[in-house]
Amino acid sequence: MADENCTEVTQFTFSGLTEHPQLKPVLFTLFLGTYVLMLAGNLGLIALIRVSPQLHTPMYFFLGNLSFLDICYSSTISPKMLLDLPTKNKTISFAGCLTQFYFYAIFATAEIYLLAAMAYDRYVAISKPLLYEAIMSPGICVNLVAVSYLAGLLNAIVHTSALLQLSFCGLPVINNFYCDGPPLFVAASIDTRLNEGLMFVFVGFNMITTNLLILTSYACIMVAVGRMGSAADRRKACSTCASHLAAVIIFYVSATFNYMQPSSSNSLESKKIASVFYTIIVPMLNPVIYSLRNKEVKHALTSFIRRKFHF
Repeated sequence: MADENCTEVTQFTFSGLTEHPQLKPVLFTLFLGTYVLMLAGNLGLIALIRVSPQLHTPMYFFLGNLSFLDICYSSTISPKMLLDLPTKNKTISFAGCLTQFYFYAIFATAEIYLLAAMAYDRYVAISKPLLYEAIMSPGICVNLVAVSYLAGLLNAIVHTSALLQLSFCGLPVINNFYCDGPPLFVAASIDTRLNEGLMFVFVGFNMITTNLLILTSYACIMVAVGRMGSAADRRKACSTCASHLAAVIIFYVSATFNYMQPSSSNSLESKKIASVFYTIIVPMLNPVIYSLRNKEVKHALTSFIRRKFHF
């Protein structure tokens, strides 16, 4: 039960990433550079997919949406974090905090479902190449993306509504650099077992469901690759999956570490590191992962440059 002497909270204070004055300019420069690279990489990839006819396939349709989600969920956090980093008083209004959490929950949840859809796309491309275009029709691709966003919307509504039921006393300090569930639970002045239970159930369901879809898809892919007679075909099939697997592993490991542990003041410091990784670093890495080893993207970029500059 909430303390009857609690006054209505209008703002929160972030603990931030560090209070060491020497580290602040270093971290600011590092994360500003990371954010700029994230925007440039993902916007560039989206633009390249749009202007390159050879990239108008289901795989790159999903990849363009992945880049869009990376921009969205990183941008709900990074600009505020960068503004707060050099300052001493890192505050956010109650409404601003819930708004940040709401949009972050939508985009981050949508991303894990989109990664599962991309795994299914790779399974169809490798296991049923002759039926690929028929199975992965434009309508199916749009529906899979829509389901991803609907899952994110449902998850965000449930957790944001639950957060509205919490009470906070005094000047609550969020031991993080953005508004997220576990740090808010610790800062609350009432029992948060319901919120933690909802977080565990919904995040657990989302993670398990999408993981099962991904693991099943890759199990079928491994069977299909094993039946291929040519070593060159096997290498080509594996190379098309390598980028997606790398993105999945990086995102899922950090997200699972952050959300599938009980909330406590002791665990929040380690969770903060995981949060930095998958909210700032991963969105910057995804376009790099999908571009460096991807011959189709390299060829499309080369063709675009030649057309643009008449090389």
